Amino acid sequence: MADFVGRRRELKELREDIARTGLDTLSGRKAKAPRARVLLVAGRPGSGRTALAEELVREVAPDYPGGVLRARLTMPGGEPADTEAVMRGLLRSLGRATPPGAGEDELGSALREALADRTAVLLLDDAADVFQVDALLPDNPDCLVVVTAEGPLTGIPDVRPCTLGGLDPASAVQMLTRQTGDTRIAADPRAAEALAEACGSQPAALALAGGWLAVHPKASLVDLAKQLHDMPAGAGGPVAKTFQLVYGSLPQPAQRTLRLLPLAPTGLIDSHIASALAGCSVVAAQSTLEDFAQLGLLRPAADGLFLLPGCLAPLVRGLLETKERPGEVQLARARMLERTVRLLHSCRAMAEAGAEPVRERLELPRALRFADRRAAGAWLDSRLPALTAAAHLAVADGELDTLARRLVAALVRALAEHRGTAEAAPELYPLHRLVLDVAERRSLHRERAAALLNLADLDAETGRSAEALERYRAALDAGRAAGDPYATGRAMESVGGAHQALGDYHRAADWFGRALSQALARGERADEARLYGRLGNVHTLAGRYGDALRSWRAAAAGYRKLADVPGQARALSEMARVQEYAGRPEEALHTCREAIELARRAGDLRLQAALQVRLADTLDRLGDPAAARLHRTMADRLLSDAPTDPAACEIRSRSD
Repeated sequence: MADFVGRRRELKELREDIARTGLDTLSGRKAKAPRARVLLVAGRPGSGRTALAEELVREVAPDYPGGVLRARLTMPGGEPADTEAVMRGLLRSLGRATPPGAGEDELGSALREALADRTAVLLLDDAADVFQVDALLPDNPDCLVVVTAEGPLTGIPDVRPCTLGGLDPASAVQMLTRQTGDTRIAADPRAAEALAEACGSQPAALALAGGWLAVHPKASLVDLAKQLHDMPAGAGGPVAKTFQLVYGSLPQPAQRTLRLLPLAPTGLIDSHIASALAGCSVVAAQSTLEDFAQLGLLRPAADGLFLLPGCLAPLVRGLLETKERPGEVQLARARMLERTVRLLHSCRAMAEAGAEPVRERLELPRALRFADRRAAGAWLDSRLPALTAAAHLAVADGELDTLARRLVAALVRALAEHRGTAEAAPELYPLHRLVLDVAERRSLHRERAAALLNLADLDAETGRSAEALERYRAALDAGRAAGDPYATGRAMESVGGAHQALGDYHRAADWFGRALSQALARGERADEARLYGRLGNVHTLAGRYGDALRSWRAAAAGYRKLADVPGQARALSEMARVQEYAGRPEEALHTCREAIELARRAGDLRLQAALQVRLADTLDRLGDPAAARLHRTMADRLLSDAPTDPAACEIRSRSD
């Protein structure tokens, strides 16, 4: 890091600790399981512990080709970060997909498996307790874990601690020199030493003092040191005193903007967030943020983001609580959420097919527009942790439920458009849970049913059929309470699907029949044909071939009435398969030929090939191998002409 100063002795000791023999080896005991070496950088906020850890990681990174992974374990409000969310972020950095709705144990196992054969460095910043760190430790002695915390990590064996105090006098003066320039320091070196002493040689306090001097070129080092020295002891430590001096020098609008910054989720701020919080233009907000960064009140981050330092967050939050009225705070939070919703609408619009009419209909200001789809996707990826945190905070607030629902809906749609529903499923799962929380709190039965159905679908896709069944039943109750026939029918069909996945074909057929009765009563022909097919499938699995044939025949008739030729061809294909199982090869041969003709009319080459194979199997059973070979050759020719489709129908042969 270009602004890193001093700490050479601590860096040397930490590097030596990496290769030092563990206590278990020295005592002759063998560890129960090999684990990564853990180095602890301990110190009070503002002591430069994160900067030292980052510098150590930068120096040792070439020795760890598996890469560097970073995670912050304390939220800006001081509460511990959610361990599951941290694990998902680390797995995402490793390029590993996580099952939607996976718990901490499953995510922890996936993380340890991903790091089992990697030589990587984990930087865990601002650990709140030992349990957070222990859950993230790789079972790989070739990995290195660097942790920053305020105190010791009792409970983790063989931790290598490095406790930080203030910088040495020469390094403290050097830090001031980098910010204020050589001339002022060289003109009065004793005043520089006095100022460093007044700052307690704490890097955070020195950064604030140096930033203030850089903005006030006519100010004297002696006067600044005297002001800090004369401040009452009740003002706090060196960091708090220096912060109060810098804050007091700001104009009133800038002071108010700074006070509102702790409302930003995850402590990351950009010009849009600052603009919405302060109620000013985006240009003015960007200028204010840059001024704060020059003063040391913010740290620049990637992609136009700024970070509120952890040592300053409690001080700024204290000002927010004492100087801002609750109504104004709530209004600022609502403006920030509203701006986020509009940005998400713009982000989604850039990903939609034929996006230009959508953008025109949204009538977005220029400041809220993205240049292209790539820019919108990059914004969504970089802001996703903050967007998710904003949704959680909005739901937890309890007084902004309408905005919270709009925010979650906009985020869900943006993720689905840019990533696709399947890829975005791990992020969508907690968002659907947020919708469920709001719906249950407000007794919104229709929204509750929709959230339960979405969660149950994700459970079913990941093999949690029992959990999915429970949620589908709850969705059915919510749909009935809302008087929503779509949700009710969808829930009944899904309950049947869950029973089918659990192997309970009798109950599955019963629930499919209930859903079919509702569809028949409402005249929903497309649902009728689909449900007849699902009934036919479950009857086939249960070995009830007569019932299966009647259901598939009704499904084929339904698709014929809808003029859905591909659907009719697939229904006849399944009907031919059931006829084979039932020992009726002649009937299967006739049905299969009819299905082939329909598939040919529909232009479905893969379905034609599947049916040709089935026809060949039937001819083999009827004692005509020559004709069977002819149809298999035709199937091969059709497959060679068919485009690759991962969702293509299955081709069954006699070996199945």
